[in-house]
Amino acid sequence: MKKKLALVLSIILVFATLFMTACGDKAAPEANGGSAADTLANTRINVGTGGSTGTYYGFCNVISSLLKEKTGADLMIQSSGASKANILGIDDGEVDMAIVQNDVMDYAYNGTSLFADVGVINSFSTLGAAYAEVCQIVAKADSGIKTVADLKGKKVSVGDSGSGVEFNAQQILGAYDISFDDINKQNLSFQASADALKDGKIDAFFCTAGAPTVAITDLATTTGIVLVEIDAEHLAELQKDYGFYAEYKVPAGTYKGIDTEVTTVAVKATFIISNDLNEEIVYQLTKAIYENAGEYAHEKAAEMTLEYAVSNISVPFHPGAERYFKEVGAIS
Repeated sequence: MKKKLALVLSIILVFATLFMTACGDKAAPEANGGSAADTLANTRINVGTGGSTGTYYGFCNVISSLLKEKTGADLMIQSSGASKANILGIDDGEVDMAIVQNDVMDYAYNGTSLFADVGVINSFSTLGAAYAEVCQIVAKADSGIKTVADLKGKKVSVGDSGSGVEFNAQQILGAYDISFDDINKQNLSFQASADALKDGKIDAFFCTAGAPTVAITDLATTTGIVLVEIDAEHLAELQKDYGFYAEYKVPAGTYKGIDTEVTTVAVKATFIISNDLNEEIVYQLTKAIYENAGEYAHEKAAEMTLEYAVSNISVPFHPGAERYFKEVGAIS
């Protein structure tokens, strides 16, 4: 009888050990305030990004490689359908962390726009913003289009139907009291929009992406273009209604023929994190991501300042991330 009891206890102990090992990724460390290497070593965090040829995927792979070297953390990078899919992935427990547009995460947190059909999702928090995704409005140089107001009555592509770009376009036009009913709205991808502009099938198009954007760069080599500016008055009106927009100045020379700086707005590629991850792990992860920003071999890393990480964010920070940003004085 004692031998049978001992065997049962041994089996229970084995299963308990396996269970603790499987759950160890998200378990709270025994001590706070240690180094990132101590806390994150062998911690596995599944990260939702975007398509395997996109910026999200490449950018996160660069970060993953360096943090593995520095801290031992296993950031398991997964390709995905980008912002909306990543938020749903966190909510379903498929990923622990993701990179998304800060406007899309606002929609999810409030159950609006892209998430009106899904409802409120608040199973995630903000870790920190990374870089700008610029709302670019492109027209032909000889079109006579100089301001957003000039788009009224024109053939305008606003991105794929139901996309984040379409909502950006709707909101920007709305700041000028222009609705989709006031334009000849086309729903085309970035490349299809560039081709249509070149062929004279549309007058202008919206594109939300990092600047420079390949589709616009290629277009500018064969077609004279202008970037349509958003003036200060209407920018303030837009930000009053949608706090996730940040002013952005596209530098002169970003595209062929763009010889002066152009003011527009941008949303932010932002790291979000599951609320299920404990505070110490998120604290050390945030610290490791931002303190190593100068070593990432990616052009977007140059935008990763502490000030940028915390501004124009409408979804609350995870307690671990908030603790780090307070510690370094980025937020009070």
